[in-house]
Amino acid sequence: MAAGRLSFTNITALAPMVRVGTLPMRLLALDYGADVVYCEELIDIKMAQCQRVENDVLQTVDFVAPDDRVMFRTCEREKDRVVFQMGTADPERALTVARLVEKDVAAVDVNMGCPKEYSTKGGMGAALLSDPDMIEAILRKLVSGVSIPVTCKIRVLPSLEETLNLVQRIEKTGIAAVAVHGRFKEERPRHPVHCDYIRAVAQAVSIPVIANGGSLDLVKTNGDIDEFRKATGTSSVMLARAAMWNASVFACEGPLPVERVMEEYLKYAIRYDNHAFNTKYCLCQMLRDKVESPLGKQVQAAQTNAEISEAYGLQEFYRQTQNQLQARRDALQSGSQPVRPVVDGDVTTMAVKFERREYPPQITPKMFLLEWSRREKLEQPQYETVQRSQDRSFQSTVTVGDKKYRSSLWEKSKKFAEQAAAIVCLRVLGIPEGRIGEEDSGLVCKRKREGKANGTTEEERSKKRHVAEIQQETSKIPAVANGDCGTFRSSSLEH
Repeated sequence: MAAGRLSFTNITALAPMVRVGTLPMRLLALDYGADVVYCEELIDIKMAQCQRVENDVLQTVDFVAPDDRVMFRTCEREKDRVVFQMGTADPERALTVARLVEKDVAAVDVNMGCPKEYSTKGGMGAALLSDPDMIEAILRKLVSGVSIPVTCKIRVLPSLEETLNLVQRIEKTGIAAVAVHGRFKEERPRHPVHCDYIRAVAQAVSIPVIANGGSLDLVKTNGDIDEFRKATGTSSVMLARAAMWNASVFACEGPLPVERVMEEYLKYAIRYDNHAFNTKYCLCQMLRDKVESPLGKQVQAAQTNAEISEAYGLQEFYRQTQNQLQARRDALQSGSQPVRPVVDGDVTTMAVKFERREYPPQITPKMFLLEWSRREKLEQPQYETVQRSQDRSFQSTVTVGDKKYRSSLWEKSKKFAEQAAAIVCLRVLGIPEGRIGEEDSGLVCKRKREGKANGTTEEERSKKRHVAEIQQETSKIPAVANGDCGTFRSSSLEH
């Protein structure tokens, strides 16, 4: 293997785990001694739609979906040790995704072992085990198409002969390593792992074999890792549930007290703005049988990372981190071209864009503008949006108190264009807009800030309260063509 390329020989790895293998858990595993970390399986169709975005505030690289969700987040710390695992059943799409991420990860892996429906649907995951031609096509396309190592993760087949025939065929594609989960497709964690199958695979191929599946029976402490390695005859081991329950199993003295591990995990979740529901999920996995304890109940009830930090006594860490991130945002903004209002006819414009990650999940500038208008007893803000034909981008103008405001920058969606217009209005008028780190202005009550209650967001409730009057207004104004742009008019339905 060429110098500088990731080696899979004599390693201990964090296994790919859905909802667990996000950036905080991967960094935590590296801290405790993991050599390589895999991200959770990400589906090729979703990833192929993403844009690569350098997040200067978090100092991460984000792969952002059209709906502004961050599908994959990584950072410089793990760049030479993170493996991107994808779910795919299409060679061309697999290559598209691999090329999208190859400059930011150390290797790419194809999931051929997950038996769950979300993975097998469409022929992905363990479904690939019954289609060796497709396996070969995907791996050959990747090996020849990217500059970083390619690996795959499989389960053992019903017979040893079938398993060995498959891995020998896989080896000939030129991949760098194969991870083997020692259970059949229909078996679950409660079933014993077939160490004899993994050992036979290790003897049948010359590439590194990574043993997986020993968390329940064989690996409970760091010292057990070498025993699992010996039992399977492999050079490398991959841990899933043992690491999910306590990532310090990778440490020589591990595992450490889980309370300490949870705090370290939470600090990473705060530092890298991890989604609160993902943070909760991972902490609940670590709590295990203590999930119904007072701490567990407090974690389950929390709706934000701020509230989760209170449960662990990390309020001050959360506050300091938010201040640091806000200072970084301010420094980046002051270091760029000053954004000043410009009067264009009867419209005040500014060059601003709506960045979803700068606002809490339940808060938007439109919500703040609507609440301010109500407080000032003004009519509801009215939005008029146009779409540019050449690139289908949107630009919106909001009217508040007989004055008009617009961002001079075009947005990728009507919703974002309206949010950008609201930001311009709020900034010109000197009104808080709800960004992370802002002091509570009182414009939006705590209930709205906490977001969902019984599955319904405050925004949705607000829409229902005002839908009658809005429909009455908008029914009088049909959509019209305006030169090269389509024009849309609405009041503040979508916050």
